[in-house]
Parts: sequence; C-alpha cells; structure tokens
Amino acid sequence: MAKQTGIIKLKGTIGGISFYKTSDGHLAREKGGVDKSRIANDPAFQRTRENGSEFGRAGKGGKVLRNAIRILLQNAKDKRVVSRLTTDLLKVVKTDTTNARGLRTIQDGVLSSLEGFEFNLNGKLGSTLFAPFSTTYDRASGDISVDLAAFAPAVRIAAPSGTTHFKVVTGAAELDFENEASSFENDETAILPYDSANTAAIGLTVTAPANSTHPVFIVLGIEFYQEVNGQMYSLKNGTYNALSVVKIDTV
Repeated sequence: MAKQTGIIKLKGTIGGISFYKTSDGHLAREKGGVDKSRIANDPAFQRTRENGSEFGRAGKGGKVLRNAIRILLQNAKDKRVVSRLTTDLLKVVKTDTTNARGLRTIQDGVLSSLEGFEFNLNGKLGSTLFAPFSTTYDRASGDISVDLAAFAPAVRIAAPSGTTHFKVVTGAAELDFENEASSFENDETAILPYDSANTAAIGLTVTAPANSTHPVFIVLGIEFYQEVNGQMYSLKNGTYNALSVVKIDTV
C-alpha cells in the first residue's frame, strides 16, 4: 500500500486504485485478488480457508471479550486494541492441540498466554501500578476478590501529569466463546486523592456464575482524574487510564 501525500486526499476507486483513510493516514492500493468463489471452493485454497476460519474465530472471540468488559474498556483503550487482541487470540487458537487445523478454537487453546494483555498501550497497568495486589477466585461459589495492601499513591502509582485523584477498578467476565455469550460484574474504589498519604487497604469483590464451565477473565485498572473547582474530570479524556488482564482461570 502507498500513502497519499498530496494536498487533496481521495476516497473511493479511480482507475483500479482504491483510496481510503485509516488510523495511519490516507492510503492507496491497487484493486485485485482472487475471486471469492474460487477461494471458497478450489482445493488449492484449502489452507487459505482454514486460516480464514481460525482468524474469524479469533476476531469473534475478541468481540466477546470486549463486549463483556465494555463498561471498563470504554475508559481505557487505544486505537489498535481490536487488532492487537485479535492477533493474540489467533495465537491462542494455534495452541489448540485437540482439534484439526481450521477447526481449532480459543477455548481449547492456552488462554493463560493472554494474562498481562494491556488494553491501552498509552497507559499500561504494568508500568503504572507498582503496589502489590493479589487475586483469588473460587469457581464453586464464583466469588472473586482483588486485594491491595495500604500504599502511598504518589510512590506506588506512576500517574500522568495533572493527576489529582484516581480510582482502582476491577471486573470479572465469564466467557462462552463457542456461543458468543458472556456475563460480567465489576467493582471499584471511591475516587481517591493522589498524594503521599497511605490509602486504606483496598478490597474489591465481584461474583461470576457459580460452578462455571467457561473461562473467567479478571481485569484490573486505574482511572485518573483532575479536580477543578470541586468537580472531577477524567484526565485527558482517559488517554492514560490503564486496564489489563491480570488472571485467567480455565476449567
């Protein structure tokens, strides 16, 4: 593909060249490719069909996860989170040693490789929160807790410039990738001052369905605020808020 560098940016197709806009700018590429019906039926494209099937499965799985945690994700995501998540889920699909190529699934892959996935590369939890935390999950009851001992925010949180307050958020999503279904529950602290005084110990609790037979994803994040005349405003529209997958429990 090529970048459009002229003053006037084009959109559409002219003389077999497609002009379009992406997050990387205005691009252009030549139209072409193999006929769709041939890809769908020609034995020569068997590998292509298998790859496409697994890529589609990864894309749908990413949508299931994003939709489940949307209430938190809307405050902490970057522009490439969809493609990054699809790429990582495709890697999970390829770790499935149970099903044949083209039929491999997310749920039969090694999901633990997604632990540590950052939904916002502009504000990674791994380089923002330095206070130790622990997570516990009882699959029988569905009870989940995320606990942080008392800590000094100014010491243990690398907050962006202008921060006056913050809050810690968590959520747990039970994901049924096969049926594209999910359940979700979240919890959060109050909005706390960003200073050098120790917080109280933090204990966040959520509940997943009891005796679940599906993977459960636990996410943890931080949202930053700036106080102006007694009102709290999301700092820089949440650009530096962090959200990460901190634990994945499978059956």
